[in-house]
Amino acid sequence: MHAVQSVPPITLSSFDVLRLEKLLQSPALRRTPSALALVEELDRARVLAPENMPGDVVTMNSTVLCIDEISGEQHELTLVFPPDADVLTRKVSVLAPVGSALLGLAIGQVIDWQAPGGRPLRVRVTGIRYQPEAAGHRHR
Repeated sequence: MHAVQSVPPITLSSFDVLRLEKLLQSPALRRTPSALALVEELDRARVLAPENMPGDVVTMNSTVLCIDEISGEQHELTLVFPPDADVLTRKVSVLAPVGSALLGLAIGQVIDWQAPGGRPLRVRVTGIRYQPEAAGHRHR
C-alpha cells in the first residue's frame, strides 16, 4: 500500500462515483490495498454532477498529461476501469497506484506517494487532452 504524504483536494463526478462504488462492491476487490486506497479517495472527494465538472479535472476515461517532478519523466495516460487497462496503449487502471492518485486532480495539482518498492513519486497534472464531461460524453 502506498503512503500518501501530500493529499490535495479532489473533485469527482457523481456518475464516476456511482460506477466506482459498484466496482468496489466486488468481493474479490473489497479488501485489497488498492481498493481501500480508492475508497479513501471517494470519501474525501467533492462530488459534482457530470454537467458541472470543470474541464481541468481528471475524471474516468480522461487522457492526462503529467510529470513526475522527482525523475522528470513525462507521461500521457488514460484513466480507465480495470477491464480496460492496457500498458501498451497507456490505459491505466483506477486501481493502480498512479490511477487512484490522479483521479479527481485538477491541472497544476501535485500528489506525493510511494511507488511499489518504496520509490518516492511526485506527480503534477500538466494537461488534459480529453475529458468525457467536457466533450459532452457524460454517460460513457
